[in-house]
Amino acid sequence: MDSWTDDEIKGKVLHKLVRFGKFEASHTAIENLQKGFPSHLQGRAKEMVIELKKERILLPKRTSYGEQISINLIMKNKVMEYVQKFLMKE
Repeated sequence: MDSWTDDEIKGKVLHKLVRFGKFEASHTAIENLQKGFPSHLQGRAKEMVIELKKERILLPKRTSYGEQISINLIMKNKVMEYVQKFLMKE
């Protein structure tokens, strides 16, 4: 089992959102963000999504069908820092 840092997990979450163009007005369900992680990391991935929201990197949008999330374009430099950390791991 290889170890992941919090920043690498944040980077993977953000990388996924960047690839699918989930900026500002384009949202995805918050449950989708932990998909693609090994089962032993899904809990940490969920925690990192909460931290990214606290950092204002991810913007939540409440809907009748659940919470949706998108990337805050104002934070694009920080987003790319996290993505770079993830890409360097691979």
